[in-house]
Amino acid sequence: MRPYLLKETNWKNVQTQKYEVAVIPWGATEAHNYHLPYGTDVIETNYIASKSAEAAWNKGSKIISLPVIPFGVNSTQLDIPLTINMNQSTQMMVLIDIISSLVKHKINKIVILNGHGGNDFKQIIRELYLKFPGTFICQLNWFQSVNPGNYFEDIGEHAGEWETSIIMKIAPELVLPLNEAGEGKNKKLKFKASDEKWVWAPRPWTKITKDTGIGNPAKATPEKGERYLNDVISKISGFFMDLSNTKLEDLYIN
Repeated sequence: MRPYLLKETNWKNVQTQKYEVAVIPWGATEAHNYHLPYGTDVIETNYIASKSAEAAWNKGSKIISLPVIPFGVNSTQLDIPLTINMNQSTQMMVLIDIISSLVKHKINKIVILNGHGGNDFKQIIRELYLKFPGTFICQLNWFQSVNPGNYFEDIGEHAGEWETSIIMKIAPELVLPLNEAGEGKNKKLKFKASDEKWVWAPRPWTKITKDTGIGNPAKATPEKGERYLNDVISKISGFFMDLSNTKLEDLYIN
C-alpha cells in the first residue's frame, strides 16, 4: 500500500492524514503507431504521477494522486477504430464533480497532470476559478517539463523515439519489435503562419500520418527513456513539494 496513491491507500490511513495537494492524472486512449499500445498516454501519465508523488511524499509533502483518467480529447482521430474521445465539455463536468469532492474534504490545491497533447484545460480552469473561490487549480503538462531535445535525436511527439523510449522503460512487454513500427512520417499545414505558430488548426490524423505516428522510433532505447523520466520526475516532484509547502495566501510574490 502506497499512502500517496488513492487507488491503493485505505480509510485507516486516510483518516490520519491532512493532504495538501491532490493530483488528477489525465491521459487518452488512441493508436500510437503500430508498435505501442493504445494506452500509452495512460501508462506514461500514471507512472509519472505515481513516481513524482512518491518522491514528494518521501520528503514530507502531503500529496495524494488520484486514479488516472484514461480518456482525452481525440475528436480528430475517430476514424481510427477504438479511439475514444471525451469532449472538453465533458471534461469540464468531470472536473467539477472531482473538485467538488476534494474541496469538501478540505483539499484546496489541485494539479491536473496532463499527458495528452489534445487535452488543454486552461479555459476550463478559468471557469473553475469562479466555481471554486479560494482553490488553486493548475495544469501541468509533464511532456513540457524538460526539453526532450537533450535526450532524443528525433523529438517527434507521437510514438516516435521519445515516447517509444519511455514505454520501453515502463512497460517493455507492451512494445512490439521496432522493425514492425512505421516511420512516423507526417504532413503539416502548408501555411507559413502555422510554422510560425500564430495560426493553429486541429489535425485530421489520418490525413497527416499513415501509421498514426509522428516521429521515427528507430533509435529508441529504454536507457534514453529512463534518463529522461528520472529528470521529469525530479522536476515535477520538486513542484509538488513547493506547492504542498506553500500557503494559499503566499502563492504570489512581488
